[in-house]
Amino acid sequence: MSKQRKGVNRRQFLKMAGAGVGLALMPPAVRPHGQQALMALPGTGRRQSAQARSGVIRVGWEVTKKLDPAFIQTDSEISFCNAIYDYLIDPTPTAELSPRLAQSWKVSDDGKQYTFNLAKGVKFHDGKAMTAEDVVWTFKRLSSKDVGSPAASLYANVTDIKAVDDTTVTFTLSTTQPDFLYNIADSHALVLQAGTKDPNTTFIGTGPFKLDKFQPEDRATFVANENYWIPGLPKLAGMEHLYMASDAQLAALSGGQIDVVLRMPNARFVALKDDPNLQTVNYPTSGHDVLRIRVDQKPGNDPKVIKALKMATDRAKINEVVQLGLGAVGRDAPIGPYFKEYFDPNSPLPPYDPEGAKKLLADAGYPNGLEFDLHVPNTGGRPDFATVIKDQWAKAGITVNIKLEDESTYYSDNGWLEVPLGITGWAARPTPQQYLDFSLKTGGKWNETHISDPELDKQIDIAGTSLKMEERVAAYKEIQRILADHGPLIIPYFFPIVGAASKKFNFEKGFQPFAGRTDFREVTFKG
Repeated sequence: MSKQRKGVNRRQFLKMAGAGVGLALMPPAVRPHGQQALMALPGTGRRQSAQARSGVIRVGWEVTKKLDPAFIQTDSEISFCNAIYDYLIDPTPTAELSPRLAQSWKVSDDGKQYTFNLAKGVKFHDGKAMTAEDVVWTFKRLSSKDVGSPAASLYANVTDIKAVDDTTVTFTLSTTQPDFLYNIADSHALVLQAGTKDPNTTFIGTGPFKLDKFQPEDRATFVANENYWIPGLPKLAGMEHLYMASDAQLAALSGGQIDVVLRMPNARFVALKDDPNLQTVNYPTSGHDVLRIRVDQKPGNDPKVIKALKMATDRAKINEVVQLGLGAVGRDAPIGPYFKEYFDPNSPLPPYDPEGAKKLLADAGYPNGLEFDLHVPNTGGRPDFATVIKDQWAKAGITVNIKLEDESTYYSDNGWLEVPLGITGWAARPTPQQYLDFSLKTGGKWNETHISDPELDKQIDIAGTSLKMEERVAAYKEIQRILADHGPLIIPYFFPIVGAASKKFNFEKGFQPFAGRTDFREVTFKG
């Protein structure tokens, strides 16, 4: 048995899966926020927009380093690939799921087999037809240990990926995984042409734009894919990504040299809100900045030190200073108010007490305090976060030496995973499980604290496999308790998406909370 749905959120999916109902999701008739779609996927019979393509939108981004979709990390890299390739499924700003290459899908009654029906008539930029074999090749590559993609853990329990025919793909799992559809929508999961030799230098996708010119330190120029498989899209004639530092992006936006900036410090956002030439957006996300310490070496391997660092941190003050109160105050776990069905506002954080922290450090054998080098990417509010922490921790006898680095340098070659103390920006994700599997589970690809906690692993596994909502909620709350009490993370806030764009362009689908996934296909130029 199966049911058709316009969209599905986590609670709806779990309710149906727990009841043993096969689930099929069809292309929605209505866009998010109630906007009527101008264009349907091929075969749905809706009318094609007659508006001619016009306008080239200029987007400010940081420099890219990795452009193989299996390894992209930053918003600029994700946005580059999102222009050229297509996903099977897209997450919406409300954490629902929206069809893309996969026009519909069905989950078996036991929750272990997912069948995807692909759009017909899809072609790569070189004219070759896309088939289910390309999807199979893409996901086998993503899950391959030999390739080493950080996304591989998302597909660790996939036992088989099979092309039933040219437009049908099945994934078979060894265990239930209620968030699996969100894993299919992960930012790395862009469909490549089977057999692509070097995705870092070969950019042939099915996406709405084709790469025209690429100057790695300067810009990427895209032109509309005239044969895009959704008729009438994209509505723009082209797009440019201009690579520059954050301050330069904002100056260029104010001066009219670029049209869109999707990430900026909140203070600059507030200053831009009154610009008559700009439209701004601000809404909550699950994205956050985390200050973390490695627990596999001194001093982070001492629970007293970790507790002292927590006690020395005033999270509400950090949110007030860095996010100007626009963010949601965090509780040292990546599960925040955005995940309202899972969030626990009463997890046991120690109270702000710098004098108590100083005493605890003395008890741990550091009567003269501690001194740290704090490695920080120089984007967003992270430098301000570091400055506030430096001042707060000084009251507890902790000296912080701030080491600012270009974002692309901080994340390159996984150096960020090796530093003893660092601030890492985690982009918004539609489910908490992706944060947990990547960064907090033993062996996680981006386990930056090097934590290995059997009880934490147990709860992460329950949350990631149970089809019973009450069991997942209980597991997520226990995870929050563990991390608030003695986890090696300090998460003072969850940042909103704040961005600005020229009023010459109309964003019919709005900005995305996952900035690199902002959909430029339906953006129109108003002139």
